[in-house]
Amino acid sequence: MVRTKTGIQGIDKALDGGFPEGNIVLISGGAGTGKSTLCTQFLINGASLFGERGLYISTEQTREELHRAADKFGWKLKELEDKSLIKIIYFDITGGDDFLNRVDTIVEEFKPKRIIIDSMTTLTDSLMISGIGEKEAFSMVQVAESVNPIPRTEQIMAKSILYRLIKELKKYKVTTLLTSELLEEYKGLSADGISEFICDGVIVLHHLTIGTKGFGNIQIRKMRYADHSHALFEVMIGERGITVGEETTVIT
Repeated sequence: MVRTKTGIQGIDKALDGGFPEGNIVLISGGAGTGKSTLCTQFLINGASLFGERGLYISTEQTREELHRAADKFGWKLKELEDKSLIKIIYFDITGGDDFLNRVDTIVEEFKPKRIIIDSMTTLTDSLMISGIGEKEAFSMVQVAESVNPIPRTEQIMAKSILYRLIKELKKYKVTTLLTSELLEEYKGLSADGISEFICDGVIVLHHLTIGTKGFGNIQIRKMRYADHSHALFEVMIGERGITVGEETTVIT
């Protein structure tokens, strides 16, 4: 099995060498848990350590905002862009962009080995508004509501959209990370409650406050085609980015 290393030692060790190449992996967590930092670091390490091209598709932060965030950790993001090792695309969810066609064109031209979509939460909302997958979803709604009279249209629409999106991403055979927001106390693993079942892998980032101190941890909840640790590991966001420490007994 070919692996895509994150370059973050603790994660690669927990994954027994890295993500299986081509896996679609969901990175879930609440605000401030380090989802975007982890994704950016995955691309930075891929480019600078392994010479692999990375594509960052953002629906929330602009290119300038991502640059400012990278500068905080001393990452040479612009330099890697200038070398055509990283490409950043900002997808304006209010602009009616044709997302799937744009991604197809960019992937065909840039040929990345790593892809980030940050975030699935806002992207899914945007695609629902634009009507992608509407015909498929309508058929699913008719069947579901004939069996169960309780309307479930929105959930079925979201599921149809996500299946189509992930099917499109899988055809690239590129290791891809998708981020999803998690609200405090929410028991699912994604904002939509669906992505965790469709994706090949799920990694959850937590933040816990005890008294005046904050603690972060990370857990690999699922990873197809790979043996992996299920333990909680301490996460620290320092001057050089994310580091993953020893197994922890902290319960979130």
